[in-house]
Amino acid sequence: MINSYEEVPLRTRIKKYFYIAIGIGVMVPVLFLGYLIYTFEYETQKLIQYQPRLTTEVYDRRGNKIANLFSNEHRYYVSYDNIPPRLIEALLAIEDTMFFEHHGVNPDAIMRAIIKDVSAGKLKEGASTITQQLVKNTLLNREKKFSRKFKEVLYSIRIEQELSKEQILERYFNEIYLGHGYYGIKTAADGYFRKPLKELTLKEMAMLVGLPKAPNFYSPTRNYELSLGRANRVIGRMYELGWIDQSTYDKATQERPKVYNDTLSKNSGPYIIDEVMRQLGDAFPDIRSGGYKIYTTIDMRLQEAGYKALQSGRDEILKRAQEAGDLDENMQRQLNGALISLDPRTGEILAMVGGYDYSLSPFNRVTQAKRQPGSAFKPFIYQVALDSGMSPASLIPDIARTYTYAGEDGKEKTWKPKNYKNEYKGMVTIRNALTYSRNLATINMVSDMGFQNVVTGLRRYGITENLPPDLSIALGTINLSPLDLAKYYTMFASGGALTNPILIRQVITPKGETIQYENKSRQVNTPQQIYLMTSMLKDVVEHGTGTPARVSGMEIAGKTGTTNNNVDAWFVGYSPTVETVVWFGHDNNTPMRKSETGGRAAGPVFRYFYDDMLRIYPNTKRYFDLPAGVYRAPVDDANNSEAFTDTSAAPDMTQGETPLTEEKLLF
Repeated sequence: MINSYEEVPLRTRIKKYFYIAIGIGVMVPVLFLGYLIYTFEYETQKLIQYQPRLTTEVYDRRGNKIANLFSNEHRYYVSYDNIPPRLIEALLAIEDTMFFEHHGVNPDAIMRAIIKDVSAGKLKEGASTITQQLVKNTLLNREKKFSRKFKEVLYSIRIEQELSKEQILERYFNEIYLGHGYYGIKTAADGYFRKPLKELTLKEMAMLVGLPKAPNFYSPTRNYELSLGRANRVIGRMYELGWIDQSTYDKATQERPKVYNDTLSKNSGPYIIDEVMRQLGDAFPDIRSGGYKIYTTIDMRLQEAGYKALQSGRDEILKRAQEAGDLDENMQRQLNGALISLDPRTGEILAMVGGYDYSLSPFNRVTQAKRQPGSAFKPFIYQVALDSGMSPASLIPDIARTYTYAGEDGKEKTWKPKNYKNEYKGMVTIRNALTYSRNLATINMVSDMGFQNVVTGLRRYGITENLPPDLSIALGTINLSPLDLAKYYTMFASGGALTNPILIRQVITPKGETIQYENKSRQVNTPQQIYLMTSMLKDVVEHGTGTPARVSGMEIAGKTGTTNNNVDAWFVGYSPTVETVVWFGHDNNTPMRKSETGGRAAGPVFRYFYDDMLRIYPNTKRYFDLPAGVYRAPVDDANNSEAFTDTSAAPDMTQGETPLTEEKLLF
């Protein structure tokens, strides 16, 4: 009885363990299957809800590519409808002839591959369909393991259940890596051949679809002959299938396409691109992966002209230093420049060169460098004088004066400004004072007008920031970037409207939405009053301090600027349609050589740029318009005349007033 009693619990325990084992045996596959189903649903969504990282493209005003912006993967997107049928045929011929017949895997090919794999004792034969290749490249890794292959098959079947064949091909053509950093067929066509897909030859198509097998090995920029051989096998396969005829086969196999070895970014305007990124970065945080098309105001032909002009000016400065025995390593390292050119009426920036070599310094001196403009700021002071009722013929004292003021320590200090060559002309006209940039005449004029009245006038023009609190404002001691100065000069160059410079015209999103960017402009003066300034600034260029900036066959109005100890050299000028600012100086704010003035250092760069502009655009407007309301009247017994307006009237309106005509436009 004892033995029987002991055996019953043993049988019960065995039976219990048996059921537990069966339960575990059932639960494990169920749990594993559940895990796989969850994994499939989660991981396959990357392909089902396909949102690849796309390259943003930046263009100039004429649709020329400036740069590609991307993060990790350089990819242009193409829809299935825009993929040439012949390109699809080439892919299917070499990769998956039965693509439209199977459901993600090709059983016959798998059986052949299994036999070879078993014989070899490892995964050797792929037998992957296009769907499997897409899964492998997007969702899995390239490890040759049975577990990875098992997932690949299951994922592929799942993908085929969710997507149409056309959708799968569209994802494949956009996702696949094709060497040289190119992701997607459109990217590779543009990179290798500089062609849109619809313009590819059969040989070029065959070269592209032959790349996924070994993209770096068959890359035409690395192994051109191997790439051609692989392409010929694609073409041969198409011929075997009867998809092309003999003549097409012969022509395609003999072709040797031209291949380009371009950089991925194609960045031909790095200073421009940095500024685009700065301006749009907050609004478009995915700017490097969102696939936007950004159209700028830049004209790349003028951008190149600006770059060459700046290089030429720098070379001339260094050449003069070498000839004088002053050239040293520090000067070569520190000397730099900037150029910005724009349409003053629209504010659209045409060229922006932030330095002579971006690779050495990405610091954009157009937008980031704050320097004193020196005498290049004087036209604003003189415009205040004109708007207060003075005229170009008004007399001001060009004499030495000593000014007293309270220093920061509260003690009385003196200031004895002087002219550039210590010359004093006595009473001179406003026109003469500006033409020859007479410091004392300008300071005396500001003093006589009242400092606060001048500041009020400047604020009316929109110049409100960083204004110095003393008479040194007459010498341009305000800190401005070349971009700031260009903005303020639009008042002169546009006929009285202050216009904000703009760099970006529009942004087009991947969904086709267009975002337009408009400039801000407001009229701050009349065309008549501004014309008086333009006439005086023309004199600066014709026979004043700005003669090195003269452009043959075109009227130019402009002003030089040279700061204390020749730290900065400027020329700011404009033609009837284009305004340009040129600056030179040392990045560390140390003085340049004494001979490097605004006229000598910056003026020739301005001329170089405009000569190039006229060569590129020979129909550019060359002469300023004469606004109605500007007239000429005699100013002395010798019958010399001057231009006047109702605001800046002639001293005696009854004495021989004569209308100003186009023929008398030059001063």
